[in-house]
Order: sequence, then structure tokens, then C-alpha cells
Amino acid sequence: MPDRPMYHDGSRRLQDRFATRRLADRLVEVVVHGTFTDADRAFIESRPMFFLATADGEARPDCSYKGGRPGFVRVVAPATVAFPSYDGNGMFKSLGNIQVNPQVGMLFIDFERPRRVRVNGRASIHEDDPLLAEFVGAQLIVRVQAEAIFPNCPRYIHTMQLVEESPYAPGEGHTPPVPEWKQRPAFRDVLPPDDPAVSAQ
Repeated sequence: MPDRPMYHDGSRRLQDRFATRRLADRLVEVVVHGTFTDADRAFIESRPMFFLATADGEARPDCSYKGGRPGFVRVVAPATVAFPSYDGNGMFKSLGNIQVNPQVGMLFIDFERPRRVRVNGRASIHEDDPLLAEFVGAQLIVRVQAEAIFPNCPRYIHTMQLVEESPYAPGEGHTPPVPEWKQRPAFRDVLPPDDPAVSAQ
């Protein structure tokens, strides 16, 4: 059982409208947990991507795709998961939100053998995390203290196949190519001085 309530008045009103309150409560009793199982760990660490939901200080939401090589998300403690923040577009929408509102939702999906796991919790950003040395290309490490871990019914997951890993995903012995958009004239003069695209011009 999570420490924080899973449902609020909005959820409860809809549960009552569709007579699912007892079912919703039973799901919490049966499947929601606060620490990672061995199966959770294996599943999460096998995923090459996940979706990260955040909200700003005024509760305006944002959802972001996070991709890497399998193992780029790690369960590092019984109730803690960590992942690297790689070079992106410089907007820092997700991490900026975490700075002002640490509540996050993570959704891990296997599209080939339909399955999904959700992690809700509190995130923190670390510039001097020991894991930085273990993640090639990481700028920061994000740690999420889980408050609720639970699977979701996979019936609406479309079966899809991974064709190719992104060449932009950092990895040991691999230098990602410079993205084309960073070499466009509209962005060249505003790139950070240490951006690999600067030296590629």
C-alpha cells in the first residue's frame, strides 16, 4: 500500500458514477506496492524508453519521452529508481518542472510482449551523483523515490516491434552523431560553448 492516497475526490466521483469504487480499492490492495520487486527491477532495467509526466508549480502538466539503451534506468534502492539526463534541446521542461514540483509519474511499456508498469513518486536532480561516472553522456542524474508502483492492464497496448536503437543514445564506446537541427543557422549562434555541434561546424 502506498503512503499517499491513490485517489482523490475527482477519482472517487467517477468511480461512484460507474460503480468501480470497490474494484479500484481492491486493485490498490492487490497490485499497488511501495518497493520494487525483482520482477519490477528486471522489467524496468530492460526498457529502452519510458514516458515521464511532470507538472510545474501551477500544476500545468508536461509529458516527455525518455530514451536510452536498456539499463539506462536503474533500480538503485528498494524504493528508488535513477536515470540519466542526456543532452537534449536545452528547454529542460521536465527537469525544470521537477525543480519546482517534485511529483512525477513514470510509465514503462513493453510493446512486443504487451506489459506496462507505472511508478509515481518524488524526483530530485543531482549534479554530483556517483552514478554520473557510470552513465556515458549524462549531464545530471534524476532519482525518483517511489510512492506507488503498480502494473496496468496491457489490453490496449498495440503490439509493435523495435526495429533499431537510436544512434543518438549514449553508450560505452559509442559517440552519438550531432543532430542535424543543431547545425542549422537558426540555432548555431545560441548553442552552449561545450556543445559537440559547435566543434562540428
